Formats: sequence, structure tokens, C-alpha cells
Amino acid sequence: MKYDVSIIGGGIVGLATALQILKLRPQTKLCVIEKEQAVAQHQTGHNSGVIHSGIYYKPNSLKALNCIRGYQMLLDFCQQENIGYELCGKIIVATEQSELATLENVYQRGIANGLDKIKKISKEEIKEIEPHCQGIAGIYVPYTGIIDYVEVAQKYAQLIREKGGQIFLGKKVEKIQEQQNNYEIITQNRTYASTLLINCAGLYSDKITQLTQKKVDYRIIPFRGEYYHIKPEKQYLVKHLIYPVPDPNFPFLGVHFTRMIKGGVEAGPNAVFSFKKEGYKKTDFDFQETIASISWRGFQKVAFKYWKTGLGEFYRSFSKTAFTKALQRLIPEIQENDLEQGGAGVRAQACDRNGGLIDDFLIIENKGIIHVGNAPSPAATSSLSIGLTVAEMAVKKF
Repeated sequence: MKYDVSIIGGGIVGLATALQILKLRPQTKLCVIEKEQAVAQHQTGHNSGVIHSGIYYKPNSLKALNCIRGYQMLLDFCQQENIGYELCGKIIVATEQSELATLENVYQRGIANGLDKIKKISKEEIKEIEPHCQGIAGIYVPYTGIIDYVEVAQKYAQLIREKGGQIFLGKKVEKIQEQQNNYEIITQNRTYASTLLINCAGLYSDKITQLTQKKVDYRIIPFRGEYYHIKPEKQYLVKHLIYPVPDPNFPFLGVHFTRMIKGGVEAGPNAVFSFKKEGYKKTDFDFQETIASISWRGFQKVAFKYWKTGLGEFYRSFSKTAFTKALQRLIPEIQENDLEQGGAGVRAQACDRNGGLIDDFLIIENKGIIHVGNAPSPAATSSLSIGLTVAEMAVKKF
């Protein structure tokens, strides 16, 4: 069978894209090709489950536009499909005078992005919202929420099948060949013919891009984020979500406290270079993937420029004491023995040739192919909007 559209990657972005295409063009013969035995097994299934408001992102960037639109689309979808979520709100807290200028910049971005319900809060107001939190100033963000993105992705998959789309699991793409006006997508035990190919492969989006073109100007560098769980008897220390002021040099938000939709509180994540793209343990290592990352000139420039920060992240990774000290900047009462080892996720962070950690979503359109090259957080919140953006590009080709 020849498909009109084949999507590589069964994470939340790939599934949302498939769903949006079938809504726009119901007659589309569509399939999703996923290498794992279930959908949402990597970035979707290993994130902290936060519904992001869009406060951090540069106005009019793809992140800002898709997060703001995707936020409401996600809430509408969850209400329609009876998926649980909670808009618990969060505070972004400055603990030092040196952070106040960045905090103000975050606030102004939020206002520019249409978040007119955010509010600057004082030291006293921080205590009213989070009695155990320490800070000199902050921002209250009532839009922020919590959700289970695996449940969302599974609902996307169900609807795709109901609308006539197919999802093939356990099919790792090994080769892609262009044949006249279509592409042959070759897996270990089956070949799929498709007029249009959409790459939503997440951590392996650069590898899929390399299968279709010689020059690729970015690489996916994997960063592992590790979490601790707060023991039940100390979860009263966190009532909402508590975030630090982000470092403007990095596309990471710093260690923070997150209530979970299924109960409990997570603390983290850090951001350490991962020696394997799907390396969720400190001991996970893949020689070829590590060489591919460290030999990329762009990553070498990043490592040279920020080596001190990188060493600090690795130190916190191996030192529970250091991790706890980072958390104590926000909640001084938290103690090392209040934390239990939690899970980890790996972020697919695109890095360009010049040493830039690409901070925006990256969507590349070529003849017969659309690559979603960089879709880290807030991609889950934005999934229906990203999916619609790509779907509109796709249906124009028919």
C-alpha cells in the first residue's frame, strides 16, 4: 500500500501532526512509523507533565506562537476527551539581586505574549502563596498546570486509528530512498511507500534528516535531566509549582519543584550531557552516539564556552548534597534525606554549526519532506499547534 503521508516518530508531536492532518484532510492515507512497541516512550513519557503558559519565550517566535495557541487547544482537547488536568499555577522566584533584571525580562515577555493575568509578587506575597519558599521577588503565573502527557498521546493514537490512520509499532527506520515522486521508508522487516514524509523522530530527528540529504546544519545533542521525588511526609513544603529565574544563556529552566497530576512532588531536573540518546541512567553509554555528539563542531564550541557550567551540572548529578543545595535556594527547609531517587528524561537539544543551542522550534520544509528538527519543551503543551502548523504545510502539497 502506498501512503499519502508517513510520519516517523510516535511521540506526542508526531501523533498530534497525524491527527491534525486527518482532521484537515480526512481522506488522507496516513501512517505513523514508531520504532518502540508503544507510543510516547521517550521525551513524551519522561517529562515532568507541566502545561506551560508561554511566559519565557521570545514574542513571535515559533515557541511563543505555538505554546500560546497550543495551550488553549490542549485544554479544549482535554475537556472534550475527559482527560484530567489541573491549572495549579506556579511562581518564578528570584533569590538574588542579580536575578531581578532577568525576572523583569521574563515578565515583559509574558505580557507581550498576551498573559495578562500574570502578576509581580513581593517577598511577602511569595510567602502567602508558598509559605516555605524563600525569595526577594517573583512572578505568579496562574496559567501553568499539570497533566499526564502519555495519556494525551494515547488518546491522540486512539483517534488517529478511529479516523482511518495506521500506527506501526516496532518499526525502526534504517534507510530512506527517493523513488520518482515518492519515498521508500525501509525498516528491518517492511518497506513503506509514501508521497510525503514527515520527520518527528525527536532524539533521532537529525539522523532521519541525514538519511534524506547530505548537508545537515544541526545535530541533536542529548541532555539528561534527573529528578528526585520528595518523600510523602515533606510534600507539604510545595503547594504549587516553584521555579527559579532561568539562566538566559541556556534553554533550560533550572531545578524546580513540580506537583504531579497523579500525586507526589518532583524536584529537578538538572541538565547533563548524555552519552547515549536514550540514556536514562548515569551508566548508559553508546560509543557511536557519543562520538557523533562530541565531534560536532558546534557542540565543541558550546562545551568550550560553558565548561564550568557543565561541570557544575555533572557534579550535582553525582552529588545529592550539591543537588539539595540547589533546591535549598528556593526552599531552605528541604533536606537531603527528604529526597528519594526519581526518574530521568533526555532532552533532544538541537545545536547548530556555530555553537548555538537552538532555542526555538525548528521546522524545515524540503521537496516531499518536512523535518521537525527541534521540538523540546514546551513541545508537549504545544503539540496540537505544532501538529496543525505541520499539517497545514502538508496538505498544501496535495
